[in-house]
Amino acid sequence: MARIGILSMSDGRDYVQRDIADFIRTNEDRLAAALQAAGHDVVRAEGPLDSNTGAVRMAREVAAQGVDLTVFHYCVWAFPHFTMLAAGETRSPLLLLSNIDPVQPGMVGMLAGGGALDQVGRVHDRLWGEPDEALVAQIASRARAASAVSRLRGSTFGRIGGRPMGMNTAVSATDQWQKLFGIDVEEIDQWEVVRRSELVDAAEAAAGREWLEKNAAGVHYDGDRLTPELLERQLRSYLAVQDLVREWNLDFSGIKGQPELTGHFATMDVAEALLNDPYDWNGPKETHVCATESDMDAALTMQVMKHVTGGLPVLFADVRHYHTDLDVWDLCNSGQHATWYAARSDDPTENLSKVHLYPEVFFFPAGGASVHHLAAPGEMTLARFTRKEGRYRLHLMKGAFETYDDETNERLMRMSTYEWPHAFARLDAEGGDFLSRFGANHIHAVPGDVTAELRAVARMLDVELDEFTRG
Repeated sequence: MARIGILSMSDGRDYVQRDIADFIRTNEDRLAAALQAAGHDVVRAEGPLDSNTGAVRMAREVAAQGVDLTVFHYCVWAFPHFTMLAAGETRSPLLLLSNIDPVQPGMVGMLAGGGALDQVGRVHDRLWGEPDEALVAQIASRARAASAVSRLRGSTFGRIGGRPMGMNTAVSATDQWQKLFGIDVEEIDQWEVVRRSELVDAAEAAAGREWLEKNAAGVHYDGDRLTPELLERQLRSYLAVQDLVREWNLDFSGIKGQPELTGHFATMDVAEALLNDPYDWNGPKETHVCATESDMDAALTMQVMKHVTGGLPVLFADVRHYHTDLDVWDLCNSGQHATWYAARSDDPTENLSKVHLYPEVFFFPAGGASVHHLAAPGEMTLARFTRKEGRYRLHLMKGAFETYDDETNERLMRMSTYEWPHAFARLDAEGGDFLSRFGANHIHAVPGDVTAELRAVARMLDVELDEFTRG
């Protein structure tokens, strides 16, 4: 859960403060208790902000405790310049929250403070009402978004290799990332994957191979494109990237792969799938966002989606094919899909029982395994950061993954590249509108509905929201 700071705004007249201090404290107590009951860590100022010096000092004290979201709480009329002074000392995203009371004009205070923030261009959200379950859920949604945004700042992305196959949408300007998101980019040569893989303990790679052979639905060795040795090379690559993550303190990463590694070493499909999984043969682990084709905007999107969902694996896919007769999209890209999506289970054996490792196709002559499965059905949120004329925007839509009878599933998967993982997605978007406006060939998804959180992320980052619907 998030760390939420609360600063209650007050009237600056001492003779008014005497009559409203207890009322402010009582209302703040109720708000703090409701947020704590929902699992959030709440940081409170020592008292109401009732002077210019107090507003500055207490805002600094709350900010110093590393809050993800700062709530300016209005339950009485409050001098607007206290809002402005406190906002100047606040680094986290702002939420203005007012009670609705016919006697005490907190709503008026919020509108006056919010209007002043608008005048100087300080982005903020506004909510109002009693701190009941519904309002706390809305605050929590903003808090998850704020936490995702704050966790980007100071993070490091490891780009392993450069632009893949002329794909401009996969390459972002590092100075723009630093300015907008506070992210540093560490450039790492792909040779490091090759070099470090040769140093991996052979027994560790063998243990990974045996785990996959035991638990996967099938490891389809063909003696050429897929052999035990090639599968272990892919697993050594996975362990090599983990070593890079530890050594360089990488928060998320991307691997170019094509055409050098896929042509002369091995595909990164297994490594990328396992990095994005919440487990491997050594047990549960934190997911590490790793984008194929070193797609920086993909990794950025995936990292945000991971944070707003509390760490769920994020799916990476090409928008491969549109079945116009079904109004369903086949989302398919090499071996990138985390195996978790095969069953969405916390038990890796349940997921792997639906996963086949097939020899790679002709695109990748170096060989290795592709990680084939069909994504389990369920509600999804799909998104992608893209750029238009140098400015970031966030494509966003709801959708659902679907599966059908076995014969239909097989037929549809064989219409594209069968050996790769598939997700049949029904999008809340008109097919023609999507193809006309969507700004990349890659798309990303997480289970459930986190559109509210991602809308808030876009506002907090001052990024244009480009939302798709069928309306």
